[in-house]
Amino acid sequence: MNEAILASESVLCVDLDGTFSRTDTLTEALLLLLKQKPWSLLLLPFWLLGGRAHCKAEIARRIDFDPAALSYNEELLAWLRAEQEAGRKIVLASGADRRIVDAIAAHHGFFGAVVASDGRNNMTGAAKARVLKERFGRYDYVGNAQVDMPVWAGADAALLAAGPSDIEQVLSKRVAFARVFRPEGERPSRLKLWVKALRLHQWVKNTLLFVPLVLSHQIFDQTKLTAAGLGFIAFSLCASSVYLLNDLLDLGADRKHPSKRLRPFAAATLPLEQGLVAIPVLLVAGFALAIRVDPFFAAVLAVYYLVTLAYSLDLKRRALLDVFTLASLYTLRIIAGAVVVHVALSPWLLGVSIFLFLSLGVVKRVAEIESGRQRGVTLLHGRGYQTDDLVILQMLGVASGYASVVVLALYVSAPEAQALYPHHQLLWLFAPLMLYWISRVWLLTHRGLMHDDPIVFALRDPVSRAIGAIAAVIIALAAVG
Repeated sequence: MNEAILASESVLCVDLDGTFSRTDTLTEALLLLLKQKPWSLLLLPFWLLGGRAHCKAEIARRIDFDPAALSYNEELLAWLRAEQEAGRKIVLASGADRRIVDAIAAHHGFFGAVVASDGRNNMTGAAKARVLKERFGRYDYVGNAQVDMPVWAGADAALLAAGPSDIEQVLSKRVAFARVFRPEGERPSRLKLWVKALRLHQWVKNTLLFVPLVLSHQIFDQTKLTAAGLGFIAFSLCASSVYLLNDLLDLGADRKHPSKRLRPFAAATLPLEQGLVAIPVLLVAGFALAIRVDPFFAAVLAVYYLVTLAYSLDLKRRALLDVFTLASLYTLRIIAGAVVVHVALSPWLLGVSIFLFLSLGVVKRVAEIESGRQRGVTLLHGRGYQTDDLVILQMLGVASGYASVVVLALYVSAPEAQALYPHHQLLWLFAPLMLYWISRVWLLTHRGLMHDDPIVFALRDPVSRAIGAIAAVIIALAAVG
């Protein structure tokens, strides 16, 4: 590092997007607009006709922007505070709209001035370099991208905030950097980050598509098994598209959560722009496969996607509606499974599914509230619940879980069970197994030990796996003629 240069009287100017903030604030603003006022996006082409600065201003004035919800470069932040305490004047110089830049500067409190786009002038590249030279004469500049080349060229000292890409190697060939701020710690591989972002472990939920095939005793029908397998892939691709969208819309809330803040987009280890590209790619691939498998199956998948979209944009913030929506999404998977293999959908199965998955949806919410309560949080950010709601939610969840067992018990004596299972009486053994499992899940949740999605928990939990194996044996014995 060139200490002599950094110790000069030059004003220290800092870029925002990708430098001080680890993500692009325009992308974050667009996501906020989608979340808060989605219909406004229809005006985006008209705003662009007025130029980039005009478009940024139109977006910024329509959103409720929270500077505390951004992910910042912590190493750079600490260094800037130290420079400010040493008497250095620090300027936040950004191509973002002034409303956003002013909010960020006020939030941190150590910026002595702001340079930003104003609705007419887009303050990037050469335009930014010219304004900084006119206003401050001598300046040092911290940037992160090719667009900053003209600004570095006019600076006394060039500093680089290196991101996750290999841009440092490219820029270092053209600019002699006095200091480089690099991400701390060992970075996971890009493949691992995408596996986590796509939530491949959550694809296990889509095995519910095979339930109608299994319970109708047609699991060995190769044609139907293949159709169910292709349906599983289509559903999973669509689900991952929704997971990405949900993560991008929930950036602010996730960054305040003790575990969700580590998700790739919330932690800024994957660029937001790549997520925006991946969403439609996965969605189109999923629906293309679904239509090829069965048009009616694709229609159910479309209903699933629309309900999930409504959940991500609004319903997950509404108490009770959120858990009822989650239950319907699980049930839609079972409906899709029946449609794709062309088997009759049992009303008994639907009844068990609705009550059981309502109970598990409430488990998920109670676990989040309990986790927040332990951290001293009284209101879940981005949700419609308070810690005082725990009691009523626990009552609802346990009652719903037990109701699913009642429906199962009624099914055992029904003509449908007698027709499918020669020894249908053995299915009564299912009832105590389900009662025990549901009771255990709720006991663990009450103790604050439910840290996973309950479906994922069931696959990882040895007791749950043992109960599942016993249940499979009971079904096999009941079905043997």
